[in-house]
Formats: sequence, structure tokens, C-alpha cells
Amino acid sequence: MMNVSPSRLAAAAATVTVVLWASAFVSIRSAGAAYSPGALALGRLLAGALTLGAICLVRREGWPPRAAWRGIAISGLLWFGFYMVALNWGEQQVDAGTAALVVNVGPLLIALLGARLLGDPMPPRLLAGMAVSFAGAVTVGLSMSGGGSSVLGVVLCLLAAVAYASGVVAQKPALGRASVLQVTTFGCLVGAVVCLPFTGQLLHEAARAPLPATLNMVYLGVFPTALAFTTWAYALSRTTASRMGATTYAVPALVVLMSWLALGEVPGPVTLVGGALCLAGVAVSRSRPHRRISRTAHEEPRPERVS
Repeated sequence: MMNVSPSRLAAAAATVTVVLWASAFVSIRSAGAAYSPGALALGRLLAGALTLGAICLVRREGWPPRAAWRGIAISGLLWFGFYMVALNWGEQQVDAGTAALVVNVGPLLIALLGARLLGDPMPPRLLAGMAVSFAGAVTVGLSMSGGGSSVLGVVLCLLAAVAYASGVVAQKPALGRASVLQVTTFGCLVGAVVCLPFTGQLLHEAARAPLPATLNMVYLGVFPTALAFTTWAYALSRTTASRMGATTYAVPALVVLMSWLALGEVPGPVTLVGGALCLAGVAVSRSRPHRRISRTAHEEPRPERVS
């Protein structure tokens, strides 16, 4: 049986995450037509928590250690809870391009917070890659903007980006004290508890929502939440928060592609250029500098001179 290196497994997990998170934007557009922001967030988190809880029971995962609860609680409150409500609400106030543009401030905030609070290194390749990806996200956002944005929507998307970045930085230390599944499951449960005030809205809207919208909400909970947040945590536990944040710049490019294939929204040339920049920046940020081989380590020893 072929052994797979941990770095390759982490890269594969990060790939699963960005693909599923990109698909979430397409599903949110469908479910968001029938569900209000808070109800959609609660339904998604409940579906995710039930899925993760069942897996925990099968694997006999216990309660996380006390030392991990601070990070789990903060990430659950900010990322699983507040972020999802704010993003759903913000996307109803602004066009998709503006939302993508503002939310993509998140990886930059992760890099800054990671360097300040976690001591993450900031190598030149990471900074250069993030700069290229952010330029691509700006290009995609401007090309998709329809001019129908509101100040409230921009503020909500910015708050979502801050909550996302803060949640990631809080989650990183918890992964050193508890398992990936524990951190993800209980973070999702905390987020669901935070959204319980929207229970009445969820029940009211679920009774009237078309089946495709409800199925999209369940899909959001099972795949972009339960599965993708688990693969994210697995990859995050094996690299820095800054590098993982840079990886999410692939999401806008994938959203453009999925919208083209699933919704028939043909992207323009400028949008395609922006998507290519996003992917190029991720490639640069994930690359590692070539190690220079010392000559003395590989050259044949020179014969000693005889005097």
C-alpha cells in the first residue's frame, strides 16, 4: 500500500474544502430565495451538527479537553454562528460581486492576526501570492458588480470577514488540544445554539419553502459545513492559519466556473482574468522556495596537497 505524505493529505483536504465552499455560494442563492438569513443559517448548522454528531457517536469521540473549549467557543460563536447570518444577510443587500470582493478581505485579516497572535511567519512568497490573489478577487468582484449595493450590505459583509478571520485564528490553538472532529463538531453546535432565536422563522419558512430550496439548505449543512469544515480543520492543524487563509482565494475562481456550469452565467473576459489571478496567487502562496544544495555536501573531497 502506497504511503501518502501528511503534506499531500493536508493539500487534498484543503482542496476538498475550497471546492465545497465554492459550491455553497451557488446553493445559498437557491435556498436564500425561500429562507431568511437567520433561518437559513440555523437550518444549515442543524443539518451539519446532526451529521457531525452521528460521526462522533460512531467513532466514540468524547468531549473536548477543557483547554480546547475557549477556541471552540470563540470559533463557534464568530465563524459558525455570526459569520453565516451576516453573510446570508449581506448577500441579500449587495450583488454577488461586491459580496465576494468585501468578504475576501478575510484572508488578509487572517494573515495579520495570525502573525500578531499566533506568531505565523510571513514569507515573501505568501505575501506575494496573497497580493496577486486579492487583485484577482477585486477584478472578479468589480466585473460582477451590478451597482445595486447598499451601505448596510457592505458593512455586513465586512463584519462577516472579520468574524471569519477571528474564528480561524481562535480555532488554530484548539486543534492542538482536541481532535479535528471534536473541534469541528462542537464549534458547529455552538453556532447552532447561537442561532436558536431563529427557530420560529425556520419552522415557518420550512412549511412554505419549495423542496429544492430545503434540499439546498440540507446540502449546505452536510457538505460545505460538516465535511468541508472538517477537512479545513484537518489541513489547518498541519499548517499555518495564514497559508490556509491564502488557499481560500481559489473560491472566487471556482464560484465563477460553477455558476457558468450550473446556472448558465457566462463570465466575461475580465472575470476570467480575475479568476486566473486568484488561482495563480494561491499557487504562489502555497509554493516553497527551492533549497540550494550545498556544494561541499556533494562534491568529491579534494586530495590533500603533499608538501
